[in-house]
Amino acid sequence: MSFFPEFKPQPVFEDYVRYETRRQFFKRGASLLGTAALAALAPNLLFADDKKAAAAGDAQKMLRAIGPHFPPKAKRVIYLHMVGGPSQLDLYDYKPKLGDFFDKDLPDSIRMGQRITTMTSGQKRLPIAPSKYKFAQYGKSGMWVSELLPWTAKMVDDLCFIRSMNTDAINHEPAITFMQTGNQITGRPCIGSWISYGLGSLNENLPTFVVLIAKSTNTEQLQAIGARLWSSGFLPGEHSGVSFRTAGDPILFINNPAGVDDKVRRKTLDGLKALNEMNFRSLGDPETHTRLQQYELAFRMQASVPELADVSHESDATYALYGDDAKKPGTFANTALLARRLVERGVRFVQIYHNNWDTHSNVSGRLPSQCKDVDQACYGLIQDLKKRGMLDDTLVVWGGEFGRTIYSQGELTKENYGRDHHPRCYTMWMAGGGAKPGLVHGETDDFSYNIVKDPVHVHDFHATALKLLGFDHLRFTYRYQGLDQRLTGVVPANVIDQLIA
Repeated sequence: MSFFPEFKPQPVFEDYVRYETRRQFFKRGASLLGTAALAALAPNLLFADDKKAAAAGDAQKMLRAIGPHFPPKAKRVIYLHMVGGPSQLDLYDYKPKLGDFFDKDLPDSIRMGQRITTMTSGQKRLPIAPSKYKFAQYGKSGMWVSELLPWTAKMVDDLCFIRSMNTDAINHEPAITFMQTGNQITGRPCIGSWISYGLGSLNENLPTFVVLIAKSTNTEQLQAIGARLWSSGFLPGEHSGVSFRTAGDPILFINNPAGVDDKVRRKTLDGLKALNEMNFRSLGDPETHTRLQQYELAFRMQASVPELADVSHESDATYALYGDDAKKPGTFANTALLARRLVERGVRFVQIYHNNWDTHSNVSGRLPSQCKDVDQACYGLIQDLKKRGMLDDTLVVWGGEFGRTIYSQGELTKENYGRDHHPRCYTMWMAGGGAKPGLVHGETDDFSYNIVKDPVHVHDFHATALKLLGFDHLRFTYRYQGLDQRLTGVVPANVIDQLIA
């Protein structure tokens, strides 16, 4: 006789129900009576398509994109994020009067008690550091551009400059997260995931959202770049970004293992698919569908990715546009060329990260190489898209997570200085995709410290970008934890119509 009761294993679904919370139960049954009534009236209309889709394993039909609210001007996005915060003072926000203020203290009337980082709050002084670089006006817009960006200067009339960007965050981690997700706390969907959710895929053989991390020539002060920045958060997992390596195989382990041919791999995947579909029908977990889709996409990418990554057949004229670095895997120029190839093949959203713009010191030693990495490549990308008739419906975004201070961090000389983080004003630009070309929007004070005209908050920028992509940011929502969640959050945000062509 046993002193222990006989153990009876519970079926998986019963186990799931046993641990279900009261809130989950009521949410699951909220529409039960209405559904039952509708099923009695029109059972074929209600269930026929979904049964057919489930039986066929048609994940696209089960998890389709919601579609835009109105005709979009932009169908795809290439987002060039300069990680660390480029200095607007040394690149775009020309302040000619500051030469007379060299090494003088920042006036209290300008700072007005605003917070600064702990990296400079302990300094005895906040000495003004005018830019050491020369500026000139270009194009019909008369946009001021630094000598560090000669290629960008050639295309100012293709660009829509925003010199009055501002953010709530003053340090990198929350600032990058805020710029990418609309919230300073990690775990929410990034903008690429929102666009994947809203617009869906144009090519079933490639991901909807791809991430590329370019190597910077100078590596003095790199910031952490990780998958949290391309997470789908509370959106279904298939909307997460897929990170392509910029050297070697674009995606590890995508090819068949040694001794496994396509027939064996296909049979294996078919077996996994059948098991996952059984699991989905029992539990209804959407992440099961995500796993199923990723297996299938990886199989299809065995054929599509090698062709995509092979840039050797690009013409000499194309390489002349992007520069010689485009032939070197991992460079910013190479990733910009890959971005064009990706959107050309139907990828909706391409995110490129370029590191080392965090110039707390040694601006003269670091900023020139940073600009050299990206300047011609950005020019080449815009001109290449234009030449191929793609710029009109491809939105290109360039910018960082905040700007830099007018006062020097650390030692100041006329030839070198450092700049701390500055969230109150910075410069970004857009091109194509319905953004108004040749526009210079916004204005800062004589110290590039405060905005004096036409401010654009991060949420305003997101709302405007969503409008270009066909979405009303107030209606573009996803139900999560009882709330209709938005990229722009709950704080009021405004579409900046002046930025739209």
